[in-house]
Amino acid sequence: MKKCFDADKYLKIQKKKIKQRIAMFDKLYLEFGGKLIDDQHAARTLPGFLPDLKIRLLQEFKDDAEVILCINANAIEKSKIRADHLISYETEVLRLIEFLRSRGIFVSSVVITLFEGQKKAKDFAEKLKDYKVKTYFHTFTKGYPTDVDTIVSDEGYGANPYIETTRPLVVVSAPGPCSGKLATSLSQLYHEYKRGVNAGYAKFETFPVWALPLKHPVNIAYEAATADLNDKNMIDHFHLEKYGTMAVNYNRDLETFPVLKEILNRITGKTIYYSPTDMGVNVIGECITDDKAVQKAAKDEIVRRYYRALTDLKKGLVGPEVPERIKLLMNELGISEKDRLVTSAAEEKRQKSGNLPAAAISIGTKKIVVGRKTGILSPVSSTFINALKTISKIPDEVDLIAPAVLEPILEIKNKTSNFKESYLKIGEVLIALSICSTTNPVVKKVLENLDKLSGAELHATHMITDDEMVVLSNLGINATSGTEIDIN
Repeated sequence: MKKCFDADKYLKIQKKKIKQRIAMFDKLYLEFGGKLIDDQHAARTLPGFLPDLKIRLLQEFKDDAEVILCINANAIEKSKIRADHLISYETEVLRLIEFLRSRGIFVSSVVITLFEGQKKAKDFAEKLKDYKVKTYFHTFTKGYPTDVDTIVSDEGYGANPYIETTRPLVVVSAPGPCSGKLATSLSQLYHEYKRGVNAGYAKFETFPVWALPLKHPVNIAYEAATADLNDKNMIDHFHLEKYGTMAVNYNRDLETFPVLKEILNRITGKTIYYSPTDMGVNVIGECITDDKAVQKAAKDEIVRRYYRALTDLKKGLVGPEVPERIKLLMNELGISEKDRLVTSAAEEKRQKSGNLPAAAISIGTKKIVVGRKTGILSPVSSTFINALKTISKIPDEVDLIAPAVLEPILEIKNKTSNFKESYLKIGEVLIALSICSTTNPVVKKVLENLDKLSGAELHATHMITDDEMVVLSNLGINATSGTEIDIN
């Protein structure tokens, strides 16, 4: 995929924008929306945007910034999972702490929000002691969202303990949505003003992009990504009325802004923001270098989201309204699931293989490689090996991994698992390739070309297992699948 987003320019002007906002206050609470690390949606929709770009941005402020991580007590109690990595929200918090610290970024505390005495939340707080990070418990804000008098009082935000912070920039982030970032930020503002500190609030949100048109594919891709939350992009009428300028925001921010504006006014004693767009520090639109290519990438992402919504529906993770909503968005842009070329290639391979599960992967812009389920490999695994051979110019008849190596792995796997499988998945094949590379120079050469598959498109005719999806995502391969389940 052609790069059409300037990451270096983004870092430069986004840093300047945040510095300008910090300069308005003694201390700025900056709510970070979306994924703090591994932002694959942004990377897919804006080719050139790096999955760790937000971390690189934070590193620019590492001497002046600290991070507060919020996690909803109910998410802990229900063991809520981050789907892209198959880990719980609390595990993601621990991963964030370690990752941020490894990059020199100070994590000062964790806030467990909406706390009502949940046992698992208490247990998690105990675990956080091992990470030497302060833990705070915040409860539901009394009076929220309509009784501003109570909200902005010692019964409301004042009932939560003050989180000790020491730096001029306080980043408030979370492992996922509905974690209490906004409530935590506003609670802190209340306490700061009682202490005589001129504190401020701003929002760092990658999508929707306020400077792009409402119906731009990048903004519609955001709607597709949040179809399960029923987010809808809208014109920020507050911004239009105040400044006469069109800006895009989304329904939840627009709906809550009147209350949020009143809360901020009560806390600070002045009007700082006149629209939800005012609160943001988003410069994404200024860094797009090829709008035509970005539109194509965003449309591709919407189609991928549609396929994933269909598989989520099959798994019972979402209702039928989610894929229906994305399908309407596709119709609006004049695109369809048939535009995904690897889908038809995988289906054709399946038909030619006697209805065996099959897959197809793109290499570059023109080449598509296919594979099918074999006696020992999953369709994803066999297609992956075929792709590596093609990139490395290895003849098809050459075995990268001898059956004598694969068969014992499968045998041990089934001896140590309650669920018997007749094939090896892509993660297991990668391990086998790594072992073989120590003695086989051909395999070593193949693995050196592994990064060339980053950005490739893959589709399987049958549902890809969650663990294979995680490996594909980590490799940078954009994978989708059909909804049929391989029961053999």
